[in-house]
Amino acid sequence: MKIKHTFLVTIAFAALNSVSVAQPKKPAVSAAVPRPKLVVGIVVDQMRWDYLYRYYDRYSEGGFKRLLSQGFTCENTNIDYIPTVTAIGHSSVYTGSVPAIHGIAGNDFIDQKTGRSIYCTEDSTAQTLGSTSDAGKMSPRNLKTSTVTDELRLATNFRSRVIGIAIKDRGGILPAGHTANAAYWFDDKTGNWISSTYYMKQLPAWLDKLNAQRLPEKYLKQNWNTLYPISTYIQSTGDNMRYEGKFSGTDAPVFPVLTSTMAKQDFGIIRTTPYGNTLTFDVAKAAVENEKMGQGEVTDFLAVSFSSTDYMGHRFGPNAIEVEDTYLRLDRDLSAFLSYLDTKIGAGKYTVFLTADHGAAHNPTFLTDNKIPAGIFPSSQVLKDLNAVLAKEFNEDKLVISLSNYQVSLDNRLIAKNKLDEAAIRAACVKYLRSRDDVAFAVDMDKVEESTVPEPLKRRIINGYSREHSGVIQIVTQPGYFSGSPTGTNHGTWNPYDAHIPFVLMGWGIKHGSTARPVNMTDIAPTISALLHIQTPNGAIGQPVNEALK
Repeated sequence: MKIKHTFLVTIAFAALNSVSVAQPKKPAVSAAVPRPKLVVGIVVDQMRWDYLYRYYDRYSEGGFKRLLSQGFTCENTNIDYIPTVTAIGHSSVYTGSVPAIHGIAGNDFIDQKTGRSIYCTEDSTAQTLGSTSDAGKMSPRNLKTSTVTDELRLATNFRSRVIGIAIKDRGGILPAGHTANAAYWFDDKTGNWISSTYYMKQLPAWLDKLNAQRLPEKYLKQNWNTLYPISTYIQSTGDNMRYEGKFSGTDAPVFPVLTSTMAKQDFGIIRTTPYGNTLTFDVAKAAVENEKMGQGEVTDFLAVSFSSTDYMGHRFGPNAIEVEDTYLRLDRDLSAFLSYLDTKIGAGKYTVFLTADHGAAHNPTFLTDNKIPAGIFPSSQVLKDLNAVLAKEFNEDKLVISLSNYQVSLDNRLIAKNKLDEAAIRAACVKYLRSRDDVAFAVDMDKVEESTVPEPLKRRIINGYSREHSGVIQIVTQPGYFSGSPTGTNHGTWNPYDAHIPFVLMGWGIKHGSTARPVNMTDIAPTISALLHIQTPNGAIGQPVNEALK
């Protein structure tokens, strides 16, 4: 039997060897993942959604109109947290996350352990490059999560180049993420664009060369008058209105604005002129040109924020000629920049998206003059009055150290030291705040779910609460009320004027069309991640807008 079995096996092997068996082919080298050559993320600081259409008739064909006519617009994009401020907005756009997760709870926020106020991008370990001022002691270290720009770097083994640019440090630093090649921002003291040692040992030669051109001086010497005859600005109030703030040293908020004389005292004045946006475009174009962005084998990412629109809004308010003129000039600059990208990168080879970090309210006096309820929430006085109420009940002064970001931050060290009843203190705060006519809701963060607050607001309150960096009570003012100056405007609330933002995509991989379905700010980073076939940021809670993608 053993001999027979061996014989059969031998025959079987011989049969197999006589058959021609196709050998597996070696795997072919994988084709490159389909991606655009360059992604340009544009955040227009304080751009209300309706600015896309308020001045639509006066926009050029190549700027905002081009984005709308060739791209995909999400018409119902809203911020899904409170408070709505610049640092959180930029962080949330690029992380797809919220303060509860990414930790950036305001432009400034209170460390709840120490009571110390922290600036969002402060970093004592970093040094300034390009100036002798402290304006460069900044980095993204306070941001707890990754950004879509970080994820692109990770996906390409750090071959992708990522650069962030904005007049505001936080507008350049937070979008660029932790692994960026560079972030650049403006220094008022010198008029230079600067950076920090977090990114590099010295500024690149091309930026030194650009700084040597003294562009801020050149722009400011031109003064600022309206782009078109002032009588044509029919979407705005008159040239000299009590709703508007004025420049220091001037008698009234009127045109022309003599920036040539102001520049001698402070280069920072360019922030509150349309020239600040033009200057930002200059730096963005120089970065693309000199860093050869979009010209390599992998996708690069330029994150650029236009900060002057925010300074303008704060000073003049949404209904001023100054703001209308700023957007008409921004549109013209945007058109020129997109044309530059068409030539340099190639039309259809780059993707651009445009959004905002927050919107802005109408000036309260303007609203009341037009019979719409509104007012100023006097936060400084409220802080004094609240502490006086608490002092009577708990026999301690200044139990509340801040009402910043519409949140009550308590002196936790004092409460612990004197073994005070924190729950009772919170309850007293809520009771006082609810007694005010300008407050709609005051919510103890440990009792959000049981509060009588509409569900959409509950979600935003929870999303905006960082246990480490947020106050323990969230104040929700009445519609039309905000904390700030009686002139110009402010933001920070949940209301549509602060939270309804543009989100438009155009270029490689983007369909033409629109959607009116609800989209959140936190959906932006997942959408770009899906476009690029990369992992979403590690704290993202949003979902991609799939209908915008080819």
